[in-house]
Amino acid sequence: MTSDRNSQHPADLLTKEAIREHVWQALRKVARPDSRFHWNFAEFITDYEGSEDGARRIQELPAWQNSTLMFITPDNNLEVLRRKAMEDGKRFVMSTYGIARGFLYIDPARIPAQNYGWAATLDGMDRFALPLGLAEVAALGKFDLLVTGASAISTSGVRFGKGHGYFDLEWAMFSETHCLTENPTVVCAGHDVQVVEVALPGSVFDTRVDLIVTPTQTITVPAEYGHQPGHVVWERLEPGMLERIPVLQELRQLQELQS
Repeated sequence: MTSDRNSQHPADLLTKEAIREHVWQALRKVARPDSRFHWNFAEFITDYEGSEDGARRIQELPAWQNSTLMFITPDNNLEVLRRKAMEDGKRFVMSTYGIARGFLYIDPARIPAQNYGWAATLDGMDRFALPLGLAEVAALGKFDLLVTGASAISTSGVRFGKGHGYFDLEWAMFSETHCLTENPTVVCAGHDVQVVEVALPGSVFDTRVDLIVTPTQTITVPAEYGHQPGHVVWERLEPGMLERIPVLQELRQLQELQS
């Protein structure tokens, strides 16, 4: 841990919103703007200087090398990692933006190698990946590695996204449909300025991570924090979320059939 990072994150940052705003200010110095959302970090998880180095660090992890099925979020900073997954012959699933069109599945064996770079982009994923619903994702097997970005991440493994809780919701849906191995590895990729050492106000609904990977370091989260199986708490969903996310509707129908 570097002393300059400590000075960037004073202990009086006590709310999720205050932490996000503080980190976003620091990100402006290292972030790569999005072609649609520019610098509006409330709308996307940004790419940043050194994300290629972070991707190489993740690629060197035993969890990566041993993985047979991954989940990788559609965050901008993970584009290089999605390409590396294809180059290494790793199958993976990615959610669409806001999970509005469910999930996309990539089997590198079915994509020409010269198209891996294009296929790793969000537009390329729509071109080359197979769209799947929740039951179809469950039929692929179980995720042993999940990689996500974040707006901010604490060294105790609590991560904040843009504020909508999509990764936590995806974790909950995968838990409900038995899409996770018994002890999957959860990795959060971010820039060093996004890692905070203050006690982030996490909740039982936050998906804690096992490893934090930045361009310069790999941080192991103490095992005492761990991550727990998730559950969709329907009454806590944002207004309109059920209506605009078809795989949530699919999950509800599956649960009604089982009850």
